[in-house]
Amino acid sequence: MILLKLFIAFFKIGAFSFGGGYAMIPFIQKEIITNNSWLTVSEFMDIIGISQMTPGPVSINSATFVGFKVSGILGSLAATIGIITTSFILVTICSKTLEKFKDSNLVKSALLGMRPILIALILQAFFDLAKESYLDIKSIIVTLIIGGLLLSHKVHPIICVLISAVLGIVFWSF
Repeated sequence: MILLKLFIAFFKIGAFSFGGGYAMIPFIQKEIITNNSWLTVSEFMDIIGISQMTPGPVSINSATFVGFKVSGILGSLAATIGIITTSFILVTICSKTLEKFKDSNLVKSALLGMRPILIALILQAFFDLAKESYLDIKSIIVTLIIGGLLLSHKVHPIICVLISAVLGIVFWSF
């Protein structure tokens, strides 16, 4: 039963969220934390962090890690298959259809009109996670340092993760 619930939850996430991994975070958060209580906010944030560090799309990595946490290897398979099923079907259908209408101004305008919602969804996820997080001065310092490095586009995200780990050891171990 839990495998079916994982599949359905991630199928819904895949079906109703557009724009890639970061835009999917609010949907994943609602389904995993709010609707099913499979993870705490802290566990969810850890999984998002790990999903960003590992190769592949954040949404698929998140599904795999959540599924594993909830129900082991079979859970990771159920969640991963759930999240990619809709995309597989839609990409197959859309690629055939879009090829016919790729020069249409209406299609181009619709796609341009959908871009701003991605920013809003990412900001919503950021603020929702920030509200639930334990924030102290050390966390804020690490966030500002890493945020500055990421915004500069001169430091790779994986290096930022490693720097965060070192700062975590320095700030919270001693």
